[in-house]
Amino acid sequence: MWATDTIWFDATIVLGIFAFGSILFGHFEEHRPKLRRVLKVVLVLGIALALSATLGRVWMLAFLAIPLLGAIYVHGWWLPKRGVNGWTGEPKERYYEVIGYKAPPAR
Repeated sequence: MWATDTIWFDATIVLGIFAFGSILFGHFEEHRPKLRRVLKVVLVLGIALALSATLGRVWMLAFLAIPLLGAIYVHGWWLPKRGVNGWTGEPKERYYEVIGYKAPPAR
């Protein structure tokens, strides 16, 4: 009934990661242009599916694990060390300062 050895299952893995990541950590990216965020999904999905089709699922999963390890490092250690909550991104002003983003003035 359900086959997991297809390229569609691999696409589901990638898009599922993006879905949960967007829900849990999307507030860290809200200052970025929407087109850039969409292109990121398309690019990562394309690379992951190309790796899966040519080298196999193990290499695709390894490709996905590298940014996951980076995110754990950034959100779990790097941001808190600089005074930003790695889960909520607060205080927002401090987060923007740490990443070098100049927030537009409040209205």
